Formats: sequence, structure tokens, C-alpha cells
Amino acid sequence: MKKIIGGWLVLSLVLLVGCASSTPPGVGVWDVELNTPLGTLPATLTLNEDGSGMMGSDQLGEAPFDGATFDGNDIVFSVEVDAQGQTLMLDFTGSVQGDSVNGQFGSDFGDFSVSGTRQ
Repeated sequence: MKKIIGGWLVLSLVLLVGCASSTPPGVGVWDVELNTPLGTLPATLTLNEDGSGMMGSDQLGEAPFDGATFDGNDIVFSVEVDAQGQTLMLDFTGSVQGDSVNGQFGSDFGDFSVSGTRQ
């Protein structure tokens, strides 16, 4: 009986450790579209497990960032981009469902939606 209880205890511990160390669903490389007041802007968004990342597009160049947080399927981060010579802080809040990401960027010019798919 002690072996059975001990076995269940070990199995439970292994399952808990496995769940705690899983990669957040937002980690990866995403093809996204930003729906800005000036039109749709395609970009690539890279999110790393350590909270670092990169957002890049032809119009904005490449902008690295740190401090992304993952809470289940939810993602939050801020990135500073160069928009035609003007520095602009974009604050992202969104969520992942499978291989799709949806959310919005908050900016000094208002909020705009973002949607994309995993590469």
C-alpha cells in the first residue's frame, strides 16, 4: 500500500513540475497586421520565453523589447518604434488561441487592433 501511495505521489509531482515548466502559448514568431489610422501595416512579431522579443516591419524597421509577460494565453508588452522619425511607444495587450493572436496596441494616437498567425 505504501508503494502505491508513494507511486501516486511521485507521479503527481512529475505532472506538476511538467505543467509549471511548459512554454507559454504566445512564444514564437508571428505574422501580424496592425490596423493603424493610416492603414494596415504588416509586421513580424517575435516573442521569446524570457520576455524579450522583436517587432519588425518595412515601415517601422526592427524594434527590440524586453519585459513581455505571459499569463495563461494573455500577453502584455511595450515596444518603442520609430514611426517616420518620431519615437512612438506601443503598449500591446492580447491573447493567443492556438496559432492565432489577437489584441490591440495602445498609443498616443489611440488604440488599434492587431491580428496574426504563427509562422
